[in-house]
Amino acid sequence: MESHHQGARNAGRPMLLEGGLDWKPMGFSPSDMEFQKTKESAAREIALAFGVPPMLLGVPGDATYANYQEANRAFYRQTVLPMAQRVTASLGFWLSGFTGETLVLKPDMDQVPALSAERDAQWSRIAGADFLTDAEKRQMLGLPPLEEGDDA
Repeated sequence: MESHHQGARNAGRPMLLEGGLDWKPMGFSPSDMEFQKTKESAAREIALAFGVPPMLLGVPGDATYANYQEANRAFYRQTVLPMAQRVTASLGFWLSGFTGETLVLKPDMDQVPALSAERDAQWSRIAGADFLTDAEKRQMLGLPPLEEGDDA
């Protein structure tokens, strides 16, 4: 066994195991580790090209945000919502050609779960602003004005 598998000349030479023995690698070879790093680097580059924080991909070593929620919020604020606004603006412009009126479409940001903490904070700040009238608060929240006779 020593003459067939020992030394630099016999490095990497396969060994035949008999009697139910099997080979289990205890780690990654340098080439396997380099391949894994290459895959992670490619995933990171693709994610960045599309505006996705790498933390959302689960790539190790990319925990640059304080937590996952912050990365998710940044993804929606910097990537998803601007794209949705461009699509709805284009769709509204296209539909305006059929109706003859200016049509404005907007994404409903109140339906985005990732932004719920920001929305709750905004509602709390505005509700606590005693110097604003109810009409001003409604306007700041993007709500329509109350009709005459409606209760506040």
